[in-house]
This record gives sequence, structure tokens and C-alpha cells, in this order.
Amino acid sequence: MASTTANTTNLQTSVIRGIIGGIAGGVVFGMMMAMMNMLPMVGMLIGNDSPIIGFGVHMVISIIIGATYGVVGTRIPNNNWGIVVGAGVVYGIIWWVLGALIMMPIMLGMNEMVLQIGNDQWMSLIGHIVFGVILTIVYKVQSSRS
Repeated sequence: MASTTANTTNLQTSVIRGIIGGIAGGVVFGMMMAMMNMLPMVGMLIGNDSPIIGFGVHMVISIIIGATYGVVGTRIPNNNWGIVVGAGVVYGIIWWVLGALIMMPIMLGMNEMVLQIGNDQWMSLIGHIVFGVILTIVYKVQSSRS
């Protein structure tokens, strides 16, 4: 029973660390998206093209993706900065494919854009990688303190 409680506490702590990393990465990526005027399209996921609403939607997504990393992050060695940064790059690419190339076009009714890659998508890839690296670095720093 004590082991189950410890595992639950460790998972909760890891998820919270992931959420904090997701917020940090989300703020930076959100600023990049604002400079590229991409936030109105994110807002359209809930039917509002306001950049402020788009930023809010983006941050909710960032928190969810950060929490998800918190679950996965417990299985990734974080004692090596190369592994941490590499995990961030891979995690960012995974979410670029799932989010920007598949889910977002489908949710916006732009099915012809699924898995289509142009200049906007390449810029999005850079943002997703930056997000992933910041997320994993913040996660590692928090993990190193315990």
C-alpha cells in the first residue's frame, strides 16, 4: 500500500513539473506565434479569432501537453543534458505532427491541409521544438532540486 501511495505521489509531482514546463514553453512559443500572427487561427479552434483568445487556447493546450510529458518524463533519464534536450526536440516534433499537421487542420475543417507542409508549417515546427526543449529543461531543473 505504501508503494502505491509513493508511486501516485511521484506521478502527481511529475505531472505538476510537466505542467510548469508546459507553461514556460507555452509562453515562449505563444510569443513566437504572436509575432507570426498565428494566434487568431488557434482561437478559431473554439470559434473566436481573437489573438488573446488564441493565446488562452494555446496555453490550455500547452498545459495539457506539459502534463502528458509529466507522465512520460518519469521514464526518460534526465541525468544528461543531451538526453533532456533530445527528448524535448523529439517531443516537440511529435506534437507538431499530431497537433499542427493533423488535429488542427481537421478541427478547423481544412482536411486538405492534413500533413501538408509549407512555410507556415516549417515555422510551426521550429516553435514546437522550442516549446519541447523548454518544457524538458524546466522539467529537469525541477527534478534536480528534489
